[in-house]
Amino acid sequence: MSLKKILLLVLAFIVVAGVVVGSIIHSRNSVTAVATGKAVQQDLIATVSGTGQIKPLTYVNVGATAFGRITHLYVKEGDHVKKGQLIATVESQQPASQVQAQQATIAANKTTVQSYIAAEKTAQANLAEAKADLEQKQLDFQRYQQLYKEQLVAKQDFDAKKALYDVDVATVQQRQAALAQAQAQTASARSQVNQSVAMLKGNSYQLGLTESRAPFDALVTNVPVREGETVVVGIQNAEGSTLMTLANMSIITAEVKVDETDIVNVKLGQPAEVTIDAFPGRSLKGHVTEVGDQALLRTTGLATSQSTTGTEEAKDFKVVVTLDNPPSDLRPGLSCNAKITTANKPNVLTIPIQALVERDLPTEEALFKNHGKEPTGATASAATKTSDTQGAYVLVHDGSRLRVKFVPVTTGVVGSTDIEVLSGLKPGDEIVTGRYKVLRTLKSGTAVKRDNSPVTIATDNSSS
Repeated sequence: MSLKKILLLVLAFIVVAGVVVGSIIHSRNSVTAVATGKAVQQDLIATVSGTGQIKPLTYVNVGATAFGRITHLYVKEGDHVKKGQLIATVESQQPASQVQAQQATIAANKTTVQSYIAAEKTAQANLAEAKADLEQKQLDFQRYQQLYKEQLVAKQDFDAKKALYDVDVATVQQRQAALAQAQAQTASARSQVNQSVAMLKGNSYQLGLTESRAPFDALVTNVPVREGETVVVGIQNAEGSTLMTLANMSIITAEVKVDETDIVNVKLGQPAEVTIDAFPGRSLKGHVTEVGDQALLRTTGLATSQSTTGTEEAKDFKVVVTLDNPPSDLRPGLSCNAKITTANKPNVLTIPIQALVERDLPTEEALFKNHGKEPTGATASAATKTSDTQGAYVLVHDGSRLRVKFVPVTTGVVGSTDIEVLSGLKPGDEIVTGRYKVLRTLKSGTAVKRDNSPVTIATDNSSS
């Protein structure tokens, strides 16, 4: 074979090889690189977070109950007090003098009652004497009346006995009236004593208002006044009306705000984990004990029913988490974060949340049959657009190539990074999880290749 023919054969081989290599390079360049993952069985925990502050379940602003100058404060901020313990006093000279005066009045009225009781006993004795005398006079009169009928005594003697009898009848009536008068005077004096006792109770109550006592075992969290200041009554939360704030620290709560999109998953009794900014690395267990019904404006904290503005803005709902075993060093007002477990499902099929997409199902089925190309003719007519369906792209082998196919799925509980799959996939199915730009335009039937390399963020060094 001549050298010329050999050169021609080599040249032809090089051309064919170039065409083949070019075709391979072109086919590779037309393959879409995708990040992949698998549908796996695992425990899925769904949580909702909220921020807020530590609050005692029971706290009260102890207000002034009497007008006057504070004479003594028996506690300071940070002290622990017992129920009924004296915590503050206001000047009490006037109510104390009224109590003493009323006590003296009661003593005088009781003496009057005793004197009337003695007079009543005297009247009773006089009445008994008059009745005995009347009984004797009645017997004499009846005897003389019989003798007079028999004409054994003179009419003058009979008239004298009748007169004595009539006098004694009148005397008994007089003594009965005197006894009734004495009894009425005694009852009146007793009523005056009762009235004085009632007035003493009122005066004692007014005197008691000058002393403030703890309503329950508590921690003193705020004392806005000082000894010597004058306090006023009846103006809630006004300056000079609150002596101190007491908090019952036996039951501590974390009052947090949860976004309106998450509140539907929060229920009473759900477990929660509370972290406090002041105690890094420490978490406290608790459970949900209250879920607010009123939406709160995020900017003002007011309930939507109290807002007069018509502007739309983000809203939160109040959720109260009661701590199971609160430590003794907690203080009201500490900032905290609560992570509430809204669902805990063991061994369920899950996929990454970012793998979920929404597509028109008939169109995707037509695209897969046409290897990712837009359908035409009868195929295009069959792919009538309906409505978007939730699903994921599954990797399928098409000979030597990998292609993606849109598979509708139904989902359940949403976790922080994964979501439960109820139907449509099976364990081990390989799905497309990214990248976002790829998923946004990916179509069924598209040839793909795996690219699970870490995403690198480009940096601009032009200014350096």
